[in-house]
Amino acid sequence: MQVINPATEQVIQELTEDNPSSLHEKFALLQKGQRAWAGKSLAERIDIIRHFSSLLEKNIEELAQILSSEVGKPLQQSRNEINGARGRIQWLCDHASTYLQEEIMSDSPGMQEKIVYEPLGVICNISAWNYPYLVGTNVFVPALLAGNSVMYKPSEYASLTGLAIAKYFYQAGVPETAFQTAIGAGSVGAQLLELPFQGYYFTGSYQTGQKIYSQVAPKMVPVQCELGGKDPVYITDDISDINAVAAGTADGAFYNNGQSCCSVERIYVHEKVYDAYVAAFVQEVKSWKMGDPTEEGVYLGPLSRKAQVAILEKQVKQALDLGATLACGGKAVDRKGYYFEPTVLVNVNHQMDVMKEESFGPIIGIQKVKDDAEAIALMKDTAYGLTSSVYSIHENRAQEILSQMDSGSAYWNCCDRVSAALPWSGRKHSGFGATLSHQGIRAFTKTKSYHLRQP
Repeated sequence: MQVINPATEQVIQELTEDNPSSLHEKFALLQKGQRAWAGKSLAERIDIIRHFSSLLEKNIEELAQILSSEVGKPLQQSRNEINGARGRIQWLCDHASTYLQEEIMSDSPGMQEKIVYEPLGVICNISAWNYPYLVGTNVFVPALLAGNSVMYKPSEYASLTGLAIAKYFYQAGVPETAFQTAIGAGSVGAQLLELPFQGYYFTGSYQTGQKIYSQVAPKMVPVQCELGGKDPVYITDDISDINAVAAGTADGAFYNNGQSCCSVERIYVHEKVYDAYVAAFVQEVKSWKMGDPTEEGVYLGPLSRKAQVAILEKQVKQALDLGATLACGGKAVDRKGYYFEPTVLVNVNHQMDVMKEESFGPIIGIQKVKDDAEAIALMKDTAYGLTSSVYSIHENRAQEILSQMDSGSAYWNCCDRVSAALPWSGRKHSGFGATLSHQGIRAFTKTKSYHLRQP
């Protein structure tokens, strides 16, 4: 399997893909070692994971270079991602004892009732390429803390990062019998579904998540799917600083080239502030530097996958054919690598895929609305349900709008944000289950209820 640099289209490295035989061997190793890993005290496991985090900090430049080289993320954004993962690790380690220790529910004379949180066993994590440290940390860290062993399949577009993660886990003290990587493309992921894991945790597209869920359902084991989004933002007419709001939402739409399940994918703006907002938004977008992701100061590098260029071109063409107007961008860049201009479309509507289907790239549609009611109707017109955002100086107004959104996360005066303290979950085509928070720790456990009668 060739690992290709999306900025240069050159082969970085060739890797040997796993096959059914090697996957069975790795699974057997994890199955054999899980009890020993779970047999360590929680304090020992926490110390090991904290050591892993310190190794990420110590080797951040090496790891950022690897990440940027294979996914095209600008170096500073790669550093930001690794540091963000370390923040999540700290929260998970700080709170693991609280949410994994046994709970005494009642202790009356002669009878004690308690809940014990046991590890699931050997779990499978099929992960994504866009934020391999962040979406990986959401799964393999709490899974290991809870005493599970983990088969981690990084995306084929982030394989070198996946191998680097394994390297530093081992250096930190996680045994190879508790953590293994599966290297390869979709066919390797399909082979993993044939193995008898005790839980499956997937991050990726709705289409693939649906296939995984359907195939493993007969096993009657936990399955969680963190899928895509078509996340809306509504800009009300009462915002006080249009330039700041435009800059913040533009960053929410284009950070990491828009390759995020929770990036802003469609924007609705009250007609009273529409023209001023669009002007400020486009000015912000035009100020960014695009180029080689290893150059400091670059905000936009290449797309991670060549195939996405054609998807964006198709969305732009369809929108223009249906009456949209290009405010900026609109086409691939004529240079080596998978570069696409940051693109802003106005005069858009819900007949256009750019407002309905996931774009996953540096492209955004901005639609004018006459009032809150129209904005709410358009925001709700989606098969996805990951995040929703409202910008307003009035919290009550924003809360009223957000309460009507069928999404796992709701933002007031912010967007494209994840907190380790809050559950990260989707609804409808955005998936189900939760990572992060206390729910994300206990997602990797099974409960046992004890009824203890004194003789």
